[in-house]
Amino acid sequence: MAILAAGLTNIGQKRKSNQDSIYLNCEQHLFVVADGMGGHQGGDIASQMAVKAIPEYLIPKLMARPSSEDLVNLLKNSVLKANEAILQKSRQDSKLQGMGTTVVALLFSDSTLYIANVGDSRAYLLHKGEIYQLSKDHSLIQEKINLGIYTRQQAQADKMKNVLSRTVGFDDSVDVDIFNFKVHKGDLFFICSDGLHGKVSDHDMMHILNRHINPSQQQITQKQLNDAANELVAQANANGGQDNISVIIAYAQ
Repeated sequence: MAILAAGLTNIGQKRKSNQDSIYLNCEQHLFVVADGMGGHQGGDIASQMAVKAIPEYLIPKLMARPSSEDLVNLLKNSVLKANEAILQKSRQDSKLQGMGTTVVALLFSDSTLYIANVGDSRAYLLHKGEIYQLSKDHSLIQEKINLGIYTRQQAQADKMKNVLSRTVGFDDSVDVDIFNFKVHKGDLFFICSDGLHGKVSDHDMMHILNRHINPSQQQITQKQLNDAANELVAQANANGGQDNISVIIAYAQ
């Protein structure tokens, strides 16, 4: 199955630097968004290291066409390698102590999609015009939602909504969520940092994507994906753009 993809990262309206990083590899069907955090330049470095370490570990091993079970372990291990590299770097430089990053990665293999997730960057599916969140946030506010303390709408007012319960590069070990889904021709998957999903509702993201990409079309173009990514980022900026904004859209042809 061929994958057509577009990606964009943007500094936003309020930040002095862009601590998000993205990685796109349509040939190997691998896509990563990382949202860094921690000190002066720490977030930039952590996210850049993540999007470098994951493909460096993973891509050579994909050449051997591993089994589905091996793919799960390889994807998880690639995030663990990133965790190890970032942690080691922070221990070598006191100015970088405490840095970390979210990671959400898509890996397509035949008709299956594998997702790795740590933090609150998200993976979504647009299927037959409807939007579905595929990943689960690792955040304090999500834990409160899970416990029934808040609804998702009520949680938007919580001052602690950006506190993460899991990141890459902060602790010696990290639990990596791995999900897998059946891929159908015409499915559109996208991953994004909280600079997008925190400023643009799922409903509005769905409408933007549907405006540019109609699954009933015989052929989806690169321009359509680029335009959709640009409008998603523009809408996040129009809604305040308080954070860096990143998105990768991957379309199954």
